[in-house]
Amino acid sequence: MVNKRELTEDGLEKNFATNTLGVYILTTALIPVLEKAHDPRVITVSSGGMLVQKLSISDLQSERTAFNGTMVYAQNKRQQVVLTERWAQQHPAIHFSSMHPGWVDTPAVRQSMPGFHARLKDRLRSAAQGADTVLWLALSSAAPLQPSGQFFQDRKPVPTHLPLARTSSLPAEEEKLMEVLGELAQRFK
Repeated sequence: MVNKRELTEDGLEKNFATNTLGVYILTTALIPVLEKAHDPRVITVSSGGMLVQKLSISDLQSERTAFNGTMVYAQNKRQQVVLTERWAQQHPAIHFSSMHPGWVDTPAVRQSMPGFHARLKDRLRSAAQGADTVLWLALSSAAPLQPSGQFFQDRKPVPTHLPLARTSSLPAEEEKLMEVLGELAQRFK
């Protein structure tokens, strides 16, 4: 997570370029190969931070609002969950999942969110605990029995929206996100 607005050499906001556009480009490039594979799975490591964000397509690169790295990261993670849900609908031969590893004591958490880390350091998960669900999604025979496109934590599907949070998006907003990402991705082909 980049806590101040920085651009890549291509002029893209770094959080968006890494967490959303990069995931989009890599996944869409792999879909033709995955559709021919036995038991293909795509797992996106998202974050429970996305629960506080409604999909916003009006300012994908944080150009028009005050920059808050934590909220931009949470928005990117919401975008990843939406992408996973859309891909699951569009590509039924591939099993798509997104997941939240829980709050894990990583160098990125220590560096990007020092106050959060200081308050919760004794309650954060180890790297192995954080990796458990992603490994289960990748390797277990039980994971693909779950419907494609779900969001997981601790090996269980969990809601992608908090009750009364009003974070659901309209299909047209999700389609617009896919369209904009497709256009941006053309620059890198």
